This record gives sequence, C-alpha cells and structure tokens, in this order.
Amino acid sequence: MDIKLFGIAGDIVGKTTLSLPASDTAGINNVAALKAYLYKTYPKLGELTSMAIAVNKSYAREDTSLEPMDEIALIPPVSGG
Repeated sequence: MDIKLFGIAGDIVGKTTLSLPASDTAGINNVAALKAYLYKTYPKLGELTSMAIAVNKSYAREDTSLEPMDEIALIPPVSGG
C-alpha cells in the first residue's frame, strides 16, 4: 500500500511517499483502520487538528474500504489568504 503525503504530513513522516509492506496492511481494510495504524506508527500525525484522506482522488470517509492498489493521499490542514 502506497500513501502520498502532502505538507506537514510529509514533514512528520520524513518522506513524500510511504510504502507499507503487505505484512503491515493485513488488518487495514478501511480508512479508520489506516488512521489508527498511522497514528500509532507516527504519533505526531495524530496531533494535527484535522487531516483528510483521499482514496483514488476522492475524499474518503472513515468507513471507506481500502484495497492494496488504491491511490491514497494524506492531506493535512492548509491555510492561506
């Protein structure tokens, strides 16, 4: 499972793409499970006030199912004027 990381999410993890080995993704079958895994592995991600997850270029809900070949992106909060 490959995850694209944007903005501060990439800064926290230290890379712009995160590849999770199949052994780590066995129980990750929806967005909620992915968030739980990421927050456990990278606790600083859990400190963000909000973070959207996109699956196959569409914003995803917690119950959105995940497949190994899905395109996943973490989109942290942004600000600007």
